[in-house]
Order: sequence, then structure tokens, then C-alpha cells
Amino acid sequence: MFLNKRFYIVFALVVVVIAAGYLWSPLFIVGRLLLLLFVLAVIADAILLWGFHLPPQRGAGASVASSHSPSGELERGLSVVRTMADRFSNGDDNEVRLRVESNYRFPISLEVIDEIPFIFQRRDVCFRARLEKQGSTTIKYSLRPTRRGVYGFGQIRAFVASPLGLLQRRFTCGEPQDVKVYPSFLMLHQYELLAISNNLTEMGIKRIRRVGHHTDFEQIKDYVVGDDFRTINWKASARRSKLMVNVYQDERSQQLYNVIDKGRVMQQAFRGMTLLDYSINASLVLSYVAMYKEDRAGLATFSSDFDSFVPASRRPGHLQTLKETLYAQQTEFGETDYSALVAHFNKHVSKRSLVVLYTNFTGMVSLQRQLPYLQQLNSRHRLLVVFFEDEELKEYIKDSLRTSNTESYYRHVMADRFAYEQRLIVSTLRQHGILSLLTTPDSLSVDVINRYLEMKSRQQI
Repeated sequence: MFLNKRFYIVFALVVVVIAAGYLWSPLFIVGRLLLLLFVLAVIADAILLWGFHLPPQRGAGASVASSHSPSGELERGLSVVRTMADRFSNGDDNEVRLRVESNYRFPISLEVIDEIPFIFQRRDVCFRARLEKQGSTTIKYSLRPTRRGVYGFGQIRAFVASPLGLLQRRFTCGEPQDVKVYPSFLMLHQYELLAISNNLTEMGIKRIRRVGHHTDFEQIKDYVVGDDFRTINWKASARRSKLMVNVYQDERSQQLYNVIDKGRVMQQAFRGMTLLDYSINASLVLSYVAMYKEDRAGLATFSSDFDSFVPASRRPGHLQTLKETLYAQQTEFGETDYSALVAHFNKHVSKRSLVVLYTNFTGMVSLQRQLPYLQQLNSRHRLLVVFFEDEELKEYIKDSLRTSNTESYYRHVMADRFAYEQRLIVSTLRQHGILSLLTTPDSLSVDVINRYLEMKSRQQI
């Protein structure tokens, strides 16, 4: 039993009236009567909360509710059931539902507190609601995890008050349960159609240039409005006396490998998620797109040594294998060994493939150390180096221009120098015949998919 705020307000008023009775005696009698009524109201409120509820219905709906309430909450007047997915998607909003059912004979007010995993550090998961006689409602809220792993939910606490509102009765509902946070599989559904059709502008993220012709001839068909004039087959058009166009399809059965650096440079965080997590989400989406395009997708991770390797494939269930492999990946605080990557990757992969390397460079010095290994990898495969542009640094450079003191000026010069080195890295890689992609964590998935589709259409794989 808990005392409500109204209890203290009414009790304080009674005390004031009784105290005023020492100044004017009639108020003392009034105060005693009010105190008696207050005590009777508290007893009546307790009887309402602990005794005046109907026995639960034994229909189909009630049996489902009671099956989720092992301690018999509905038998005591209230049931709260938590419903959510078995797996959460990292970096996305995951919906959680609380189904509240009342068996009281009168309207009730309640507060529901869900014991969410402590890693979210949220103190606002407290919901207030009002239910009619034997009423029910569904409370919805969302959680956005930023780390992969196992998250533990506790129990659900519900505090019920009657129309009198003097007391609260606490109900402990539900059971503790764990949920696994996987790489962003919700992103797969968002990109399923939009990425394949190069229509990602509907996502409101970035405008994408439509790629050119595909490489394999498929058929000749009648011209319709919107077809590219460059695909018109003039010989077939002359024979049929109407415009005919050539139709091309993607080149198939090519290999794509997502190679992820797990060194300390990938520990940098952006909006609560590390660069490693952004790379994992993007590699999963890119693998899905490649398999949809009938290419084979594989995976490799490395840090101080060559870690995980999944051969390229597009067999049923392969995407789930990639998810399970990526689920357990964590950053290491050691220096990345590119020599181990080159030695082991060339040993495992003999066929020329597109290798998308997710890493980060702190400057030209770090690039120069790894450049010989990148050249070796690029000599046997088609290498695309993906590294990250510091969005916060760009914002700082813009803001620092507005200040005029000497210290801010020097800070601006240092920040601008670092941004210049990132652009210089792109130019250096291009000079050595290595493709590169400098992007922000937010735009990573879109930009990587774009570059893959563009390289595929230009036969650069």
C-alpha cells in the first residue's frame, strides 16, 4: 500500500482545521468530524482496491491474459503483459507494448513503470492511464539500442488508485526476460525495394544518380515512354516498323566481400553508436542487396590478426549466417595488422572479388603505413576503401569561423588541417588505383549501396 498525494493534501487540511480549533472551539469539533470521515474514506479506499473487483472471465481472451500472468494478477484485479520482438535491431527504434487489463468494478487511475535494461539510462518509462470498469488499453513506446548484445528487462510495476485517490495498490506483473540486439535487420526491410530500384530519395537521405546500362543482353522489347533512347535497336525497329529497345540485365555470380576493421580506430562513437556498428549495419544491407542482385556475398573481420571469415555465397539461410557472425563482433583496442589481412584473405579467396574495406584513418601517416598492403590487396581484387568523415569536426569548423580570438583561430586551423588530410587520403588512394569512399556514418549505407550499383553497371567489379 502506498499513500497518494491526495492523502497528504486532505490530511494536512484536517490538521489545519483541528489546529484552528484551539483558537476557535467550534472548529475543533469540525476537525474531529473531518478526521473521522478521513479515516473512513481511507478504509473505504482500501476496501475498494483490495476487495471490489470482479472474478476474471473465463473466455478465450481471459485465458490468454492469465497465461501471461503466472502470479495471478488478473485474479487480484489487474494484469499487465509486455509484448515485444524476440530480437532488437541495433540503431533502430524497436517497439514495446504493454497490454493493461482491469477487472475492477469501477474506473481506476494507474501508473505503469516498465523496468527496461539499465543500459538505456532512461527515467521516463512511466506511463499514466485511466481505465473504465473492466477496461483495457495498450501502452506503446520504443527503445533505440546502440550496442549489440543481450539486454535484460525486469518486471512491470503498476500502481492503481480508486476514484477516491487516497491510496495506491502496487501490482508486480510479468517476468524478467532477455532480448538479443542484432545488427540492423530493420534496415533490410527499408532498403529492400528502394535500394534495388535506385529510388532511395524516398528515404529522404540522399539523392542518388541513376546508373548506366547493365552488361548482359537479355531481350528486345517494344519501346515505351521512359526508355533510354541509347538502347534503341535500329535494325529491329526497321524490321518491325516501330521502335524497339534492347533490355540488359545485371552480370551475375560475382563475389563481394565486406571486410571490417575491428581495431581501436573503429571505437570512435557517433550519436551513441561506434563506427564498427555503423559498418556492421551497412555490410549487412550491402550483402542483402548483392544477394538480391544474384551476386554472392561474404564477410571477413580482422584487427591484430585475421578473425572471422564467411565464404561468399547466396544459398538460402546465408544472410542469417552473416547476422550471427556479425552479432558477436566487438572492437579491440590494439593496432590493426593489415599484413595478416592480406595474407589470410588471399589464402581464403582465390577468385577476383569486390572487397569493401570498412576502416578509418587518423591521417596521412596512418595511411602510408598501410598503403603497401592495400596495394597488394587491390592487385588481386577490386578494392573499395570506405572510411569516415567526422561530421562533428565539420560543424566545429563552421562554428569556429564566427569567433575572433587567437585560440579559436588556431583550433580552427588544426581542425581544417585534419579535414584536409581526409581529402588528401582520397586523392592518394586514387593515385594508386584504389577506389575510396569518404562518407559520414549517417549516410554510410546509402553511399555504399550506390557505389556498388555504380561499379556493377560500369563493369568495375
